[in-house]
Amino acid sequence: MSARHAAQRSLPLAAWLMALGLCAGVIPARATIRHPGAFLNETERLRIRDHRQFAKRLAQIHGEAPRLTPAEQWHLRYLDAFETTLQGDYVAAEKPLRAVIEHSGNPVLAAKASAVLLSNLAISHRYEDAFKLAHQLSIQLPTLHDRAARFMVLANLSQMLNLAGQTESALQYARMMEDTIPAGGSLCDPRFKQMAALYNAKKLTASSAALEETVQLCKAAGQPIIAAATELIISTLDLEEHHPRRALALLDRIAPSLQNNRYYPHLLSAQTQRAQAYEQLGRDDEARKTALAVLANAHPGEVNNFLTDIYELLYRLAERHGQPTAALDYYKQYVAQKQGALDDAAAQALAYQTIQQQVLTRDLEAAELGRQNSILRLQRALDAKAVESTRLSIALLLLMLAVVALWLVRTLRSRRHFKQLASRDALTGILNHQHFMNECNRLLRSLETRPGHASLAWIDLDHFKQINDTHGHATGDIVLQHAVQLCRAQLRPGDLFGRLGGEEFGILLKDCSRDQAIAIADRIRHTIEVHPMVLDRSVVFLSASIGVASTSSSGHNLPDLCRDADAALYRAKRAGRNRVVAATDGGALAV
Repeated sequence: MSARHAAQRSLPLAAWLMALGLCAGVIPARATIRHPGAFLNETERLRIRDHRQFAKRLAQIHGEAPRLTPAEQWHLRYLDAFETTLQGDYVAAEKPLRAVIEHSGNPVLAAKASAVLLSNLAISHRYEDAFKLAHQLSIQLPTLHDRAARFMVLANLSQMLNLAGQTESALQYARMMEDTIPAGGSLCDPRFKQMAALYNAKKLTASSAALEETVQLCKAAGQPIIAAATELIISTLDLEEHHPRRALALLDRIAPSLQNNRYYPHLLSAQTQRAQAYEQLGRDDEARKTALAVLANAHPGEVNNFLTDIYELLYRLAERHGQPTAALDYYKQYVAQKQGALDDAAAQALAYQTIQQQVLTRDLEAAELGRQNSILRLQRALDAKAVESTRLSIALLLLMLAVVALWLVRTLRSRRHFKQLASRDALTGILNHQHFMNECNRLLRSLETRPGHASLAWIDLDHFKQINDTHGHATGDIVLQHAVQLCRAQLRPGDLFGRLGGEEFGILLKDCSRDQAIAIADRIRHTIEVHPMVLDRSVVFLSASIGVASTSSSGHNLPDLCRDADAALYRAKRAGRNRVVAATDGGALAV
């Protein structure tokens, strides 16, 4: 797995979180239903921990048809909708859930139904509706005192914010869950929600103690599904850190639990990771068979990150084994899956920003209305009490000054926004030449005051003029954007990435030795080489030459570092292109 996968991992987490219901201990089914209310409460507590028993009890109460009060009928309707959700029919579950929310007259039951509906909307890709409901639930939280309902709402709010990339807020809600655990509950689900947010924020490694602690918590609490989901995060990190044997051992260990629970996202994730582990170990035949099994088990027309990874893996295997026709077909499927994932991510971001903007607009309208009301009240006071005219005039002046101050604040914010736009390259969205150099100089000067190294990589796309001459400049622009996305996927959050001009780019890798920089540069070079640009009727193959210079040999002076990186790039191009050359104390080191 590459860093690219880390940027897209919120989607499998959403499916896992939906599967992981909030439930207490397992309660055996009764032979007959003498007290329907108690029976429904006991059935609700089963939900996911013993799904078969949960479904069996629902069938039992429908089969016996005991006399139910209106409140019990609404409770049963909610549980039926929950079961429909667990079966994956989110559309069919929406109508009864909304009926419970709008007509049951039970605030606690309505809050629970809202929490389930929130997850259903997200998994159905109806992000604007999901974020709108999330905003409503966040407003209702202070008035929600039932611990079980509050726990569910907090869990789903954490999940939604994690989906939107708001990992700090997601962590906050997950930690709030620890303070409202219902009777018979445990720390398992709050800790898992925290692990999910930290995973999305790239703050975990496979050896993070918090992950293993969460696994043990969930096993001790009798929550095997959440324990398995946490272990799948660990195996994912093992693959990202290139420890395929550890990942396989873990997948083998949890396989019985996954097969027993039969949750589709978990099974798909485990199969995908197994194929990736086999590929990392060079066991290509097993990798191919496992990848094809994933495709066979996937739902028709499905678009998700697992299938994106599988098609990419099959493309690499076909290309490696000299199967160009199959490679091209798998690559087309990979591009389609990748585009679907990007569209989905864009839809999430757009929906989140839309709701945020609507909330901001309503707040501003309320503030404006309040301001107008304040002026009217002041005017009436002036008419009624002439003796207080001076005091009210001062108040009006202060109010106007406040409005002017608000206008000034907004103006300053706008200036900062335009300043940020001025620092970015219009085509690729990365730093432009001038701002990149300024930021590099600032960072290098800061490194001079403390022990630390940095490395500078100069990247040039090979034979780019031929692409413009053959396909036109519009296509050339798309190719540049494609190359930038490939490079970005290999970088860390603190790295500086800028366009120097044309097809040349620069990357400053903070706290990175020359050897580490060479490894990163070669991954970038390899990624560009194996990800050609697919057009309507042709494929544009790319390669890049990269020159690397490190402060360990070139010093912290930016012009010296640029000169050595440029010289190394020149040597890479003279040596035949599509390679990495690093500047050393004694000359150059080719990779």
